[in-house]
Amino acid sequence: MELRARGWWLLCAAAALAACARGDPASKSRSCGEVRQIYGAKGFSLSDVPQAEISGEHLRICPQGYTCCTSEMEENLANRSRAELETALLDSGRALQAMLTTQLRGFDDHFQRLLNDSERALQEAFPGTFGELYTQSAKAFRDLYTELRRYYRGANLHLEETLAEFWARLLERLFRQLHPQLLLPDEYLDCLGKQAEALRPFGEAPRELRLRATRAFVAARSFVQGLGVASDVVRKVAQVPLGPECSRAVMKLVYCAHCLGVPGARPCPDYCRNVLKGCLANQADLDAEWRNLLDSMVLITDKFWGPSGAESVIGSVHLWLAEAINALQDNKDTLTAKVIQGCGNPKVNPQGPGPEEKRRRGKLALQEKPPTGTLEKLVSEAKTQLRDAQDFWISLPGTLCSEKMAMSAASDDRCWNGMAKGRDRDGDPGPALLAPRYLPEVMGDGLANQINNPEVEVDITKPDMTIRQQIMQLKIMTNRLRSAYNGDDVDFQDASDDGSGSGSGGGCPDDVCGRRVNKKSSSSRTTLTHALPGLSEREGQKSSAASCPQPRPSLLLLLLTLVLSAARPRWR
Repeated sequence: MELRARGWWLLCAAAALAACARGDPASKSRSCGEVRQIYGAKGFSLSDVPQAEISGEHLRICPQGYTCCTSEMEENLANRSRAELETALLDSGRALQAMLTTQLRGFDDHFQRLLNDSERALQEAFPGTFGELYTQSAKAFRDLYTELRRYYRGANLHLEETLAEFWARLLERLFRQLHPQLLLPDEYLDCLGKQAEALRPFGEAPRELRLRATRAFVAARSFVQGLGVASDVVRKVAQVPLGPECSRAVMKLVYCAHCLGVPGARPCPDYCRNVLKGCLANQADLDAEWRNLLDSMVLITDKFWGPSGAESVIGSVHLWLAEAINALQDNKDTLTAKVIQGCGNPKVNPQGPGPEEKRRRGKLALQEKPPTGTLEKLVSEAKTQLRDAQDFWISLPGTLCSEKMAMSAASDDRCWNGMAKGRDRDGDPGPALLAPRYLPEVMGDGLANQINNPEVEVDITKPDMTIRQQIMQLKIMTNRLRSAYNGDDVDFQDASDDGSGSGSGGGCPDDVCGRRVNKKSSSSRTTLTHALPGLSEREGQKSSAASCPQPRPSLLLLLLTLVLSAARPRWR
């Protein structure tokens, strides 16, 4: 009796193990109709898509249980997930670029309009008032406005030197026009030029214009340049390709649930964030210098107001020019006496007009135009939008998860965590669902913080060089803005002492790098079978089938041997 009972027990155990080894026939025959429908809707051929689940040993990214995906399907979906993320990144970058470009055009149009209006006012008022004093020197005035435009647009000009050269050329021309009865060779005019600073022939106008124009133009052009640099950084960073480890992680995040036959499962929020924090680790290192740049741009708008502000100065260049010519006419006799005293008596021009032929010239009194309010509106909008864009790089993973990755809501009881679906409170498949369970902590921002990212293998010792270059561009532009805030004309900054990058991930401490090496030698991630809330009964059966070993002839032979040996009579 004991022998017979033992034989039956072993036969039952062998049958149970064999059934598990073969897999549940009902699970293997589960339909892939929903997956086929979604896969076809993405434009892929359905010719090789299985009608029912198949064994998944061939899968290279997704869990290798029973699956609705062939190798070709997995590869197609991996490529699609990478393309979708790259498109989402480009879209996010384009939205920010569009804002920056709109701001740039608005400010650029306003500043150029101020300068154009000033030149137009000069051309309308000067000929009738100053006569030949203006008309015979009109090219010098046109050249000045041309140089101011070139400087504003970023030409490598030193504004103070440009203004000094203008006043020197203008003094030579006007002194000749004021004394047509004298012969004034170049040597005499050189002597005049050397005494000009002490003589101050144009009164205080050159000094006032130099002080105010330098601050106003430097502030205006550096602000517009900052908008251009920020837009260019966004454009270049958006084109940085995703790495292979990121592509695998994104495929697992977005489409591996499809392969498991649950295409409706949405990623757990923290799971999605960890994947994208790993994928966008280098981008997050832009954060510190990006904030510095935008802070500096907001700050320098304070220099648009007041007597030396861009609004007042750029649109009023002609006022200082008029004041200068008025002063020269008023001081003509005193100036001439001092020049003769310092440079000697010039010869009389026998062909020059006599005193009776001198034309009487008037004085010009112009009023500064009141502000239109356009700049105030532009600045107000820019400050709001620049402040809103400050956390763009570190908020990008969360934004993409919320808007592009169909991430589950925090209140959802069911979510995809990269492994399977969840279970009820008793551990059995059923309708009683737990809150989302993704146990790993969410990683910090930036490359150095991804050393223990459970979803994406990130080599923190190899920062992306394109992004490091953009960090350096942000630093250089920030230095220009800070110099411009102090009224300094700085075109080029030597940033060689900052070659390590942004300071937020450019280096790799020894203890961090050492831990990274150790991590690479270990397994990439521990299976979290407990981290998937809310399996239905159907999904629970699939998980059970997937957890059983695949059928092997050697296992069946071993079981048969055990049964036969147990059934053999035992002699004492």
